[in-house]
Amino acid sequence: MPPEVGFIFGLLFGTIGTLLIQAFGRRKARVAVKAANLDAERSIKLLDSENERRTGQIDRLQERIQVLERITTDPAERTAREIEALRLQPN
Repeated sequence: MPPEVGFIFGLLFGTIGTLLIQAFGRRKARVAVKAANLDAERSIKLLDSENERRTGQIDRLQERIQVLERITTDPAERTAREIEALRLQPN
């Protein structure tokens, strides 16, 4: 076999090998990016559910504060009447 043919085969196999290595690397990179995206989506879902829970807590606490403010700013007579009315209500 003449040296030119061996050189051409060497170039051909080298090019094919390089392309295969690059394709394998790109595939690994895509898989890594996809895994990172899944982790980010899970984190976002967890944070969203935590935000919803805390928003509910804040709403309940605001309602309680409003009741306490109303109790502290109302005259004592009216508060006493409301308490008595609640005691007299049938269950």
